[in-house]
Amino acid sequence: MEINALLGHYLRSAERISGLHRDTILKLMVTAGEKCEKLMARLIVNVPVKDIECDEMWGFIQKKQKQVTEDDDPNYGDAYAFVAVERNTKLVVNFALGKRDQATTDIFIEGLRHATARQNFQITADGFGPYVSAIENTLADRASFSQLIKVYRATPEGERKYSPAEVVSTEVVPVLGDPDPRRVCTSIVERQNLTMRMQMRRLTRLTNGFSKKWENHWSALCLHFAYYNFCRIHRTIRVTPAMQAGITDHVWDIAELLV
Repeated sequence: MEINALLGHYLRSAERISGLHRDTILKLMVTAGEKCEKLMARLIVNVPVKDIECDEMWGFIQKKQKQVTEDDDPNYGDAYAFVAVERNTKLVVNFALGKRDQATTDIFIEGLRHATARQNFQITADGFGPYVSAIENTLADRASFSQLIKVYRATPEGERKYSPAEVVSTEVVPVLGDPDPRRVCTSIVERQNLTMRMQMRRLTRLTNGFSKKWENHWSALCLHFAYYNFCRIHRTIRVTPAMQAGITDHVWDIAELLV
């Protein structure tokens, strides 16, 4: 089955395209996600990096956060995908899923330490406060860290729901080590967020496509990032991110990804 049938369409559309029952498709996606998670945990380890960009992308599971009650599953509501991209190779080095809080940030940065080699590199993130303690406690021995804080213009009432806020200025705030201001950037990881929303129906804004279960959402992320790293040729580098990072020497096909 094409990866777009698993991720890029509504579930019932994938059901019609493939001829498989939607429960079978979901089970297939979860199985594929588990394999991709193990694959990346095994191969994306001690990777030499130079510039890491971090960001968090909002999604939700089952219902919007304002609709969550005390009796609901704790995984319901906001589900932020934390993503770390190496700017030069385009490799997604690490990702995490959870609430936008200190606990998820700590797990995300711990995973980033496991994935990167013990050499100096630079990290850029947005102004989210929990990054400061997480990076200082976990990566102070190998990373310089800056936050790129964006100031947004107030959006007119009629445009607030559908139009992105306009950035009127940015501020670079050095936090740890000796970061090079010329390398402070989050454009690559923000472009990756757009790719995720375009290729995963459950993350497309202002639609009725969304995840009903945490494990389905996590499996979709694992499958997306494994495909992105190992199978999809990036236009600017003309190879896959895994090839550019020296992790593999060829473009993988789906069968090889899911063995």
